[in-house]
Amino acid sequence: MPAQELVVDEEKIKKAVQSGIPLTITTYTLPHEIEVYVEQVLTIFLKQVDQEKLKDYVVYCVQELAVNAKKANTKRVYFTERGLDLTSQDDYKLGMTTFKEDTLTNIGHYLQLQKDKGLYIKLIFQVRKNIIYIEIRNNIAITKTELVRIHDKLARSRQYDNLEDALSQVLDDSEGAGLGLVILVLMLKKMGLDEDCFDIMGTETETIARIIIPLDKTRLENLSDLSKTIVDNVNSLPQFPDNIVMVQKMIGDPKSEMADIARQISMDPALTADLLKIVNSAQYMLAKKVDNISEAVKLVGMRGIKNLLFSYGTQKILGGDTGEKKALWDHCYKAAFYAYNLAKNFKKDHNLLDDVYVGGILHDMGKIIFASVHPELLEKIKSFCTDKGMPASTFEDLSTGMNHAEIGGMVAEKWNFPEQLVHAIQFHHDPLSASPEERDLVFTVYLANMLCEYENGNVSLDQFDSQVLDNFGITSKKQIDTLLERFSEGFKKESQN
Repeated sequence: MPAQELVVDEEKIKKAVQSGIPLTITTYTLPHEIEVYVEQVLTIFLKQVDQEKLKDYVVYCVQELAVNAKKANTKRVYFTERGLDLTSQDDYKLGMTTFKEDTLTNIGHYLQLQKDKGLYIKLIFQVRKNIIYIEIRNNIAITKTELVRIHDKLARSRQYDNLEDALSQVLDDSEGAGLGLVILVLMLKKMGLDEDCFDIMGTETETIARIIIPLDKTRLENLSDLSKTIVDNVNSLPQFPDNIVMVQKMIGDPKSEMADIARQISMDPALTADLLKIVNSAQYMLAKKVDNISEAVKLVGMRGIKNLLFSYGTQKILGGDTGEKKALWDHCYKAAFYAYNLAKNFKKDHNLLDDVYVGGILHDMGKIIFASVHPELLEKIKSFCTDKGMPASTFEDLSTGMNHAEIGGMVAEKWNFPEQLVHAIQFHHDPLSASPEERDLVFTVYLANMLCEYENGNVSLDQFDSQVLDNFGITSKKQIDTLLERFSEGFKKESQN
């Protein structure tokens, strides 16, 4: 990648941190300009989570692991060119006697071979569940011999308390990684991390080095306290209207008849008109237009009407016809449409269609709630920060979207939403944390939201969760682009109706 293309996108980094989306950097040769770019990205990334003091340590660790990954890739092409078997102990010993000298004197040749074979070094930075995850991956399977050597060096390095002790020992430098790993472990110690926070592991297709850094406890407590304060003050937002609560109770009563539920809805002309408008939207794809609520209730079913009431009631309470809230709701409607179509095309559970649609509509309600907070409450929250001695950045984190999934989930619980909707809101950026029973719903809402972000150029394909893509059988950019083309066209047609 030419140096002039390496422009750090600060807004993209901020959005990734706020939403728990992984930041990825992929390179085949790890040139100097990539190393500089990585340092710039890490600087902004750590600043967003108030961990700037760790920058020098983290940058060293990432660059050391990236260089080791590059050497491992170089080793593969070197052994292949010499006709040596990396898994053979004899061949391994023979190859390593000349590896360092041969590759250093002709590194350009071997780096080109790596690039031609598609051997990458992928760096991933992510904040998830209050933990920073840093991974350096390369797409080669690590051999048992290599893994044993690395873990032996790591075990030996843990005995040193400082660099002077380490340097006084004679370290095996044949792999070129011994001293570097010792320094890395010492860096982790300086960050207050124990050995459980670092590991190197292998799969059939990748070698993964991972560093786990828990976020500062004080900052987390501040964010949590502030989130609870906002939710507690949602009393300034009214509860669901009585007519909606009445219909919800009737739906929850096994003795209720559909005719009685339809009659109750019909008593509210505005509610009737809005529900008929939703039922006649492209979501339900009815053969003919429905113009009475009794027929609508029969066609949509109890579950569908119940879900419609949750989204309808939330929108009535939070409003959103203008400005920032309108943009947020527009995004939610698109996510809902995409979620519905994902479920329709990839899943076979009919109930899921209703759930993912309303889950899509409500997934960002935490952001909408913050946008709905009255100015006097914002001042009250700022005063709360001051009284508690919290830095101004804590409030700024929340105002830009940090913890919005948690806030939305807490309000959904307060409004007695069903568990599956609470999960769709709470875990739409962290799908793997959802319970197995709710994963189809949460995975679908997550993927719909990411498709919207991808369409807007806010994320790239390698920022999608691979387990979610596997769950939908999506393996290529072409599939994503084809889906988006169809969904986007369908959404435009619905929006024009």
